[in-house]
Amino acid sequence: MHPLPFDQKEQIREAQKRMTKMSIAGVQPKLSAQLSIKDSTFKIVDRHGSFILKPPLPNYDQVPENEDLTMRMAKLAGIEVPLHGLTYAKDESLLYLIKRFDRKGRSGKIHVEDFAQVAGMSRDTKYNYSIEKIVLLIDKYCSFPMVEKMKLFKRILFSWLTGNEDMHLKNFSLVHRDQKIELSPAYDLLNTSIILFSPTEEMALPLKDKKTNFTGSVFFEYLGMEIMGLNKKVLSNIEEEVRTALPEWEKLIEISFLNDYKKEAYIQIINERIKVLIQ
Repeated sequence: MHPLPFDQKEQIREAQKRMTKMSIAGVQPKLSAQLSIKDSTFKIVDRHGSFILKPPLPNYDQVPENEDLTMRMAKLAGIEVPLHGLTYAKDESLLYLIKRFDRKGRSGKIHVEDFAQVAGMSRDTKYNYSIEKIVLLIDKYCSFPMVEKMKLFKRILFSWLTGNEDMHLKNFSLVHRDQKIELSPAYDLLNTSIILFSPTEEMALPLKDKKTNFTGSVFFEYLGMEIMGLNKKVLSNIEEEVRTALPEWEKLIEISFLNDYKKEAYIQIINERIKVLIQ
């Protein structure tokens, strides 16, 4: 791949120019792009982009590197993620890229609704909900609720283990695929704790009326068994899958593009929360 022909400031400027034209918007600047195989680079477009590019954030270090790493860790834990990665810009900065799962062909669309839309909430009220209420939405709208609740449980547990305290309603979606309604592939997974370094909460949405001081019993007995209705064997399998992934997570962190300080902080968060789970 040739570098994207924009430096960091130009990327943000391009994103701001197109903000009203893009269907995926948010606080973080994002660019819609098509992959040009002929030119071995991404072309920024106004419409029909099949990829989203996320430039570095001026006030936060190594966000693209963080997101790519965390998404790779999610895949190791058995969580479905879209094609994603990192690419260079002309100033040698790294951008995060992800293939859109709500597109097919050059201009076709796949029906996707984030949970804020499903719940009748807005971008401004995306934190005014709870994990328990999300489970009710799964029961109401998904074609095979028990299958989707297993997926949801794993994503919630993974997000907590990896220091992501910003998984609000818009970071979960339902997709209409293969004549069924199910959870979309995971997206926006990153360790926000090592970006802020002073988080006041452990999760964006409350679980059992709290956002901090979670225990293994809150996840497995309360959320898994009582709220989701998952049996012990299913939960044991999920726990084992996470444990099996732990050594591989550490290897990924060590070879990632994060600086040494952030690598150490990332591993520390995971180890501290694993200890909480097994108490």
